[in-house]
Amino acid sequence: MEDQLMDLREVRDVVGEYTGNARTVLEYSMTVKRLLDGAKEPGFSVESWAPLAELVAVDEFERVGNFKEAMTWQDYVKFLTLWAISTNWECSFKRLTERPGVVYLELEERSRLDGNVRASNSLSVYEFNEFGKIRHLDVYLQIPLPNPAILHRY
Repeated sequence: MEDQLMDLREVRDVVGEYTGNARTVLEYSMTVKRLLDGAKEPGFSVESWAPLAELVAVDEFERVGNFKEAMTWQDYVKFLTLWAISTNWECSFKRLTERPGVVYLELEERSRLDGNVRASNSLSVYEFNEFGKIRHLDVYLQIPLPNPAILHRY
């Protein structure tokens, strides 16, 4: 499926509609959610991300995040581990677009940290290698302004 706009739905409810790289991206999101939900249990560590690593070309992987910070796979799982232990995360599917070797996934993401819930719109761009493994991930977020008075500066 390509360029299909959908109402907000759960990722698990749409994954069966996709194949190939698009399905891999949705499985990646569901795996992150499953691992995050288990991260509050004793013994959760960097090694707990092994199921996610199965979808990734770990030796060539690079993630570029919200602040243009670049991370290798090893850096990323350390980052994910710290985030997972302290945050509750969920998402809703908005839209997925696929091109050869690239998948664009739009989600509404909700994070709960220290009792505060923050909703954001995200666009993640997944690039694949020739073996169908994720080799690059770019993350873009739209988040609420912490201080709406900032808008007058634009």
